[in-house]
Parts: sequence; C-alpha cells; structure tokens
Amino acid sequence: MAMGVGGSKGGSMSEINMTPMIDVLLVLLIIFMVVQQGLQRGLSVQVPPPKEKEEIAQKPPDDSQIVLEVEPGPAYFVNRQPVAAADLENFLRQTFSTRARKVIFVKGAENLTYGEVIRAVDASRAADITLVGLVPLPEKGPATVTPAAQ
Repeated sequence: MAMGVGGSKGGSMSEINMTPMIDVLLVLLIIFMVVQQGLQRGLSVQVPPPKEKEEIAQKPPDDSQIVLEVEPGPAYFVNRQPVAAADLENFLRQTFSTRARKVIFVKGAENLTYGEVIRAVDASRAADITLVGLVPLPEKGPATVTPAAQ
C-alpha cells in the first residue's frame, strides 16, 4: 500500500478517509436493527385456515362456546344475554368459574372503534380467561346490480 503525501507540488492531502466512517455506520445499522426487533409490540393472533363457505354453513353452532358481542354504545351481550359494561368482568368471571376450558370469542359490530373491542378483550383477560378469539366479520360478496325497470 502506498500513501500519498501530497500532489505533484508537495502540498498536504485534503481527502477524507472514508473507511472508518463506513465502519461506524455499519455498526450503527446493526445496533438499530437489533434494537428494532425488541421494540415490536402487538397481539399474538391465531388465524384459522380458510374454509369453504359450504362447510361453515353446514356446521351447527356449538352450545359450549361463549361469544361476547360488542355493539355500539358500548353494549355487551354474552351469548345474546345483555350485560352491563360495569359488570362485564364479574359476569365473565362467574360464567367461567366452573369451566375447565376458558375460551371466549369476541365479536364486534362493523362500526365499532378499535378501543371498544379492546376494552372487551381486556375485560375478558382480567376475568382470567386464557384464550380470547376474535370473530371476523362475514365476507361481503360482490355487489349485484339489478337492471332498472323500464
């Protein structure tokens, strides 16, 4: 390796050595990538495999499943039985006190905010329910256009 000490006129060289700067940037990039992985937050979700619409329609509902419906207001219904918002956690705790399998499904109306559904999930978790599932909205088919009467 040769080192240049100046131009042809013998002056000092004014170029910046880029190698240490690139090394520092790569180390910072690796540090930020590692830190970013630790900062990720979210809910762990179990997504069921897609099923055919006919299979879902033919399967009768299971009476042992408990569904917590959240309506605007917010109004809560446990298996279509109305429950006051203040009593939701105690009601769920009493309902699940005799059950060995503590699983509930939360079904939110279409026009609810995210916070209203999360309040229902939080109340379920506070009532010591181990598994909280979210019921998706039914799929909307393609819009059908009826011909105008002439």
